[in-house]
Amino acid sequence: MYDICTIGHITLDKVVTPKSTNYMPGGTSFYFSKALQNAEINYALVTAVATEELKVVADLRKSGTEVFALPSEHTVYFENIYSFDQNHREQNVLQKATPFDVPALPDLEARIFHLGPLLSDDISAELVKELARRGMVSLDIQGFLRYVDNKKVRYRDWADKKALLPYIGVLKANEFEMEVLTGHHRVKDGAEYLADLGVKEVIITLGSHGSVIYTDGVFHKIPAFTPSQVADATGCGDTYMAGYLYQRIKGAHVQEAGEFGAAMATIKIEASGPFSGDFEKVENVLKFGAHNGYRKVFSWSEALLQ
Repeated sequence: MYDICTIGHITLDKVVTPKSTNYMPGGTSFYFSKALQNAEINYALVTAVATEELKVVADLRKSGTEVFALPSEHTVYFENIYSFDQNHREQNVLQKATPFDVPALPDLEARIFHLGPLLSDDISAELVKELARRGMVSLDIQGFLRYVDNKKVRYRDWADKKALLPYIGVLKANEFEMEVLTGHHRVKDGAEYLADLGVKEVIITLGSHGSVIYTDGVFHKIPAFTPSQVADATGCGDTYMAGYLYQRIKGAHVQEAGEFGAAMATIKIEASGPFSGDFEKVENVLKFGAHNGYRKVFSWSEALLQ
């Protein structure tokens, strides 16, 4: 029995910012796994990569992550082009990998299955239902809203949302994804819509403006922390979710877990690549951040929650 098991593709990423162009592994499963490499939990990753990228799997295993690597003819290849403030990006897809489905799923159980689809056909509906029978399902919704049109990533509503959202215990979306998924602009309306469809914990991230977590009829306002610099936002949402679910597994309250995830994401954005795994620094940001320049920011409009 694992505490958390992530299911998703590792990608090849080309990350273009106004300051640099970098090539690196990526994807929800990669950033999430790296963020938890030093966590004191029983963790596993289920991924699918081509033979050429098995070195990335070997590196994850060397860092202590248990990986179930399924075969795939190709590895997902993304190009991410960021704006100056890192809050917006353009994406291109050059390769796709083999989807995940029930017959190929390893025989394992977990308290939480965190799903990180990158494209709409990455994870089958049958697999979502099967995982919900084995544990609680956490979902980063972004991939289910994406499709590829002439190599460009486009967004549209999730066709299976009404059938599958009742199987989702935790759902994370950014503000744009929430609007695509729900048709609502205000966070309050979007979060309540998702909760009405069966989601128990709705997380809406608002970039540098913080995040909101809606559960049991209560909105929890989670601050962002001002970073020392903005180097690379790729994987920040994955890092946030890793911190949040890690703390929830340990018994933390929603507010405490959300702030922990936000602090992890802040540390991650200060450098290219995944979170360093330094949980002591996360605690220092939470306890002494104001003395070291990590100011809490509550800058979203209250109108979003009214």
